[in-house]
Amino acid sequence: MAMYCNQCEQTAKNIACTVRGVCGKDEDASSLMDFLVFGLKGIAAYAYHARLLGKTDPEVNAFIEEALFKTLTNVDFSHEDLWDTLMRAGMINLKTMQMLDAANTEHYGLPAPTKVRTGTIKGPGILVTGHDLLDLEELLKQTEGTGINIYTHGEMLPANAYPELKKYKHLIGNYGSAWQKQKKEFDEFGGPILVTTNCVLIPPASYKDRLYTTSVARVPGVKHIEDRKDFSQIIEHAKQIGDLPERQGPDMWTGAHHKAVLSLAPQIIEAVKAGKINHFFLVGGCDGAAPGRDYFTQIAEKIPKDAIIMTLACGKYRFNDKDYGDIDGIPRFLDIGQCNDAYSAIVLAVELAKAFDVEVNELPLSIVLSWFEQKALAIALTLLALGIKDVYIGPTLPAFVTPNNWKYIQDNFGWKPTGDPDEDLKEMLGK
Repeated sequence: MAMYCNQCEQTAKNIACTVRGVCGKDEDASSLMDFLVFGLKGIAAYAYHARLLGKTDPEVNAFIEEALFKTLTNVDFSHEDLWDTLMRAGMINLKTMQMLDAANTEHYGLPAPTKVRTGTIKGPGILVTGHDLLDLEELLKQTEGTGINIYTHGEMLPANAYPELKKYKHLIGNYGSAWQKQKKEFDEFGGPILVTTNCVLIPPASYKDRLYTTSVARVPGVKHIEDRKDFSQIIEHAKQIGDLPERQGPDMWTGAHHKAVLSLAPQIIEAVKAGKINHFFLVGGCDGAAPGRDYFTQIAEKIPKDAIIMTLACGKYRFNDKDYGDIDGIPRFLDIGQCNDAYSAIVLAVELAKAFDVEVNELPLSIVLSWFEQKALAIALTLLALGIKDVYIGPTLPAFVTPNNWKYIQDNFGWKPTGDPDEDLKEMLGK
């Protein structure tokens, strides 16, 4: 039995199934158990972020306990029972993403489409990477009036669109891109870096002494800040390093929350009826370093100009530095936010389907999902649980999904592995 290693994007031996006593008895059941465990990790991550902002749900907590308990036994559950549990996991993840969306918008305000400066300005600076908006907020509070500038990295980019965060004038913008480019980007940044979640690479000596972790994040040999209420150590380090150079990159857009986009619904509907918008694409997910991920860049570049491109998570860094223009004032490129903001994408699809009096699967909507790690799998489970069909997933399939289980997904949901960008796009536009 094999699984996919998050660190190196290579197939690795799976000993977890042997420990559970399932592997060797039923490879397909073991595969479904892996799917469940990885999905639960994603659900737990979203639930954790929501809890930090005061939101919890007993149904979510109860399901995580029940599903994890199920993985501890060596009983051979039926495939039907396991698939049922996975579909429940998908719906629980939807509820968890909804809970986190409510927590974020109630605490930080409603995101609005925002043009974000990239690069650095002269002055001391701290770069914040990961997903935890609360850590960023605490750092912004503690650095206000100190002359230290704060920059976002990776999935922190959407923070620039929340009113309660962008009110801090020393939140300058974004530096760098997705997590797999950290070694180059962190080395070049020059100032200290705060890591808030575990989308982090083992650092080389060139910047190891400038790296700090907090919250759930840990890196061997790297300074850890246990209490987010006291970032004095990294603040003093930024002061000691002093000014960063002035560097200007291309502006990026973010903040296309579903409520903001739905305010454009009348214009969108009119543009569709007039034949000015003929397709919608959701291209996003978790990025990685393995060959083949330029597929998502090619897809975005080849999408016709009468289509809207929605994106989320760090996969957007494959193509979000380009100007896609607009259709009658409607931006063609809409960055919905972090991976958990897949909830907004789902709401948008449902509301558009209602507006056109069709089912979601009947919309001229194509989903292209870049798969890499657990939160992406939790979102995949949600799409499956909602019955969303014809999703393209790649650039490689999760190695723990056996051929039989993949066939089940193909036969029942019509999901496809990504292939040639031109051929795939032709199929999508034929919908």
